[in-house]
Amino acid sequence: MSESMIYRFHRMLTEKQISCQELTQAYIEAAQRDNAALNAYVTLTPETALAGAAAVDKKIAAGEDIGLLEGIPMTLKDNISTENIRTTCCSKILEDYVPIYDATVWKILKAQNAVLLGKTNMDEFAMGSSCETSYFGGAKNPHNIGHVAGGSSGGVASAVGGHIAVYGLGSDTGGSIRQPAAFCGIVGLKPTYGAVSRYGLIAYASSFDQIGPITANVEDTAIVYDAIAEYDAMDSTSQGRKGAPVCDTLKKDIKGMKIGIADEYLDGVREDVRAAVEKAADVYRSLGAEIVRFKLPALQYALPVYYILACAEASSNLGRYDGIRYGYKADNYTDVNDMIKKTRSNGFGDEVKKRILLGTYVLSSGYYDAYYKKAQNLRGTIVKAFRNAFESCDVILAPTVPMTAFENGRATSDPIETYLTDICTVPVNICGLPAVSVPCGFGKDGLPIGMQLIGNSFDEATILNAAWQYENAAADSYRPADFGVKL
Repeated sequence: MSESMIYRFHRMLTEKQISCQELTQAYIEAAQRDNAALNAYVTLTPETALAGAAAVDKKIAAGEDIGLLEGIPMTLKDNISTENIRTTCCSKILEDYVPIYDATVWKILKAQNAVLLGKTNMDEFAMGSSCETSYFGGAKNPHNIGHVAGGSSGGVASAVGGHIAVYGLGSDTGGSIRQPAAFCGIVGLKPTYGAVSRYGLIAYASSFDQIGPITANVEDTAIVYDAIAEYDAMDSTSQGRKGAPVCDTLKKDIKGMKIGIADEYLDGVREDVRAAVEKAADVYRSLGAEIVRFKLPALQYALPVYYILACAEASSNLGRYDGIRYGYKADNYTDVNDMIKKTRSNGFGDEVKKRILLGTYVLSSGYYDAYYKKAQNLRGTIVKAFRNAFESCDVILAPTVPMTAFENGRATSDPIETYLTDICTVPVNICGLPAVSVPCGFGKDGLPIGMQLIGNSFDEATILNAAWQYENAAADSYRPADFGVKL
């Protein structure tokens, strides 16, 4: 059975087996030592972490109860705003940007005395599937540093998988929590759109973006999700969690649960990944679940729909980076138009510029109807197809990624292949559904394989319970990486 790291450290703190300062110092030292290899962090915040730890130790010494997340060392993806702490989106254009406010998710966790170790690496403005579009270089996979950690939340996954953070928050626009979690052999949850506030998340594509947890196991994911899934008036799309806390619904028998597998999700998937997912289906059968096979032909439209709509939204969202209000500004220019052109040309990386140009193109006169409007209509078709699928099954089982983590540098030498890594994850974002990636074994190259469980809207409880049942029935699906804190 996989033990919750959060519960374990909480017990150690409350039973005074270790002080919060000692726990925090162990993680700070591990991060400072191992980050040279992993490149998971772009900003370390030891002073902030130790100040949080001191507050927790003071409460414990006074005999006060502490919450589950109090004193637990964690990290945030570097597109989540942190007051007075650098937040760069791993872009030259925001290299020295320091927000004047906290994102709602960090405000919630900070109020619970979470211990922030630092801000973690990511693809620039969350645009990428390897973390290698980062201005600071890509995060490495803790299972093999010759391979990528995945993207765009690669730094969070590398830090959690490498045991230099207990948990972290990432953002998922087209698979950016689930894909790196799968590559690094850990758990990542993309919540229902609106379940977690996006206020303070620096936007890529606003109708797709969602913040969620990356953790070592399913129970920790449920704990963090329960903490951050609150209604927020600052986010017009916010609804918060619906129903009881997810932790209260874990560990329930899944006998009779209908788990659907769409044939299209297995098309083009590498054979060892496909075999691991089929083996996971057998585990569910042994637990009393029913496997339901079905067709989902609308999946063929998902990748083009995602890239058209996400890039269109990105071209709008990134228009604010002009060198006038904040961020990088070109040094030499002739007039304001030249200044904006040079600022954006020098400040953005190649991948970001590609997506801005594509988005601007599909929104332009003469092409709007042919591309953007058609993609919006097809988005509705995909939403309807998933709605129909959930009439015959409770959850959908699929690979998270069609392959294991690829070698460093592959994303630049073969960008088309890296775009295709999103093929299994983007449908969830198109529909605003929840999905969790869980380790389900290892590939022929010895690297982790991830499967995802997709649920109906605001049904995080069902997918996390199903994930917990699998995790605890298939002990051989997880293997720790040889980095970080060993307590």
